[in-house]
Amino acid sequence: MGVHHTFGGGADAAVALNNVDFTVDAGDFVVVVGPNGSGKSTLLDVIAGSVVPDRGSVYIAGRDVTRWPAHTRAGLVGRVFQNPFTGTAPHLTVAENLALAVRRGMNGRWLHRALDPRTRQILANRLESLGMRLEDRLDTPAEALSGGQRQVLAAVMATLVRPKLLLLDESTAALDPRSAEQVIRVTREIVLRDRLTTLMVTHSMQQASRLGNRVVMMHEGRIVHDFGGVRRERLKVQELLDRFDELRNTDLLDDSAAELLRRQYV
Repeated sequence: MGVHHTFGGGADAAVALNNVDFTVDAGDFVVVVGPNGSGKSTLLDVIAGSVVPDRGSVYIAGRDVTRWPAHTRAGLVGRVFQNPFTGTAPHLTVAENLALAVRRGMNGRWLHRALDPRTRQILANRLESLGMRLEDRLDTPAEALSGGQRQVLAAVMATLVRPKLLLLDESTAALDPRSAEQVIRVTREIVLRDRLTTLMVTHSMQQASRLGNRVVMMHEGRIVHDFGGVRRERLKVQELLDRFDELRNTDLLDDSAAELLRRQYV
């Protein structure tokens, strides 16, 4: 509530979040769009705990977590990053990565007999349902997986112990189109199956137009549009582009910036 954050100081100060009041209801799948530097990733960083806001409060599942460090929030927040190499331990096997995810969700308590046969079978069954054949690669180091497979593994790790909030930070931006579509399919299946409250940042207007039940547009650290309900159901790519034109027409974007956005998002 009322979250404000500035990077740097003096003449070099840059406002990343400008008194943002933003609520995600339980079960919502919210997609956040906006140009580079609009505050999207900073918003996720503040929620995850990797950035402490200058002022304002952050609540997750009714708890004030504003001053909680990121590792303390691990049992509440799952996050999938843009880089497929960020969310997994490269030298550990698929099974070992999943065991670590369970342990993290247990707030650091030891996972006894983490990889006994019964647990391995449970993990294999979980992976099999995703259709990526990762159940056959439990003993494969994560670094040997493709980018798409590794990002799917990161998504499973982030949701294996059900989080109160799942953060997807441009999770397909570094992938080729086919892999990106696979990751989106798997992520959507997990979110729907487990009824996860989800906040997704993306640069893809196609993804924004077809995913989630709410779309939020940010610019200069503020939320400038919030599409929900019937407006969200009718939302198309062209309308999102039109909203960027509106920003230009109200002098929030100059002509060159607006044209750059169109080239970026079409």
